[in-house]
Amino acid sequence: MKIIQITDTHLVPSGRIVNGVDPEAQLRAAIDDILTRHPDADLLTLTGDLCNDGEPEAYTLLRDILAPVPFPVRLMLGNHDRRSAFVEAFPDHPRDPDGFIQSHMDTPFGRLLFLDTHEAGVIGGIYGPDRLAWLDDALAGAGEAPVTVFLHHPPMADGLAHFEHIGLHDDGALLQRLEAHRPGVRHVVFGHIHVPLVGVTAGGVAFSSGQACSHRFITDLADPAPWWTGGNPCYRILTLGAYGLRAYSAEVGQQATHRAVECPGP
Repeated sequence: MKIIQITDTHLVPSGRIVNGVDPEAQLRAAIDDILTRHPDADLLTLTGDLCNDGEPEAYTLLRDILAPVPFPVRLMLGNHDRRSAFVEAFPDHPRDPDGFIQSHMDTPFGRLLFLDTHEAGVIGGIYGPDRLAWLDDALAGAGEAPVTVFLHHPPMADGLAHFEHIGLHDDGALLQRLEAHRPGVRHVVFGHIHVPLVGVTAGGVAFSSGQACSHRFITDLADPAPWWTGGNPCYRILTLGAYGLRAYSAEVGQQATHRAVECPGP
């Protein structure tokens, strides 16, 4: 199974710039590249901060950009989003019974969970008792199947000073659920931090983030106010199979110098 992850698109109405970058141009380039190189993908996920200020016009733009995508799409909300405006633009997108933008998808390679950590007026994220109850049911419903989780805010410490106080404000409740699940959560996929990160929690849950498609940080672990920078539009290719999960980074606009020569066998 091939899943494409795009994160932190931060769309605004056409013509506006965010931190020196045109988010619309970045996302259009990424989608064009995906449709050209990965028409066989099984799923596209956008892991939050879909829009920078939650304007209805920005969600309408997102809907138009995603319209040509021929395979299923799952969208998650981040702290920059606005749930009411999102629902107006995407009224048929899956929601749980309480109206949160979260759902699950069962595949031959396990259950995929898409979580909603957005909370209006909060700089960072919330995953409270109402959402945890849905998660408990979704994890139990997976049975013996491996579980892969997608969300915006990392449920574990990311080690970046800038995000120390704007992460997931849940006192570790979500991570405790994931670490306690048996037979186990295969991987947690998130955005929010705008830079790539790979790790394993003390409880054995593997996790990784994608590079932001829009503006990104120059990575500095200790700086509470690191510099923004631009870069090529980017996304990740996640594959699920009997081998587990693999993640590959892709950037649009990289210049090719020569074609690799296949190595001979032994």
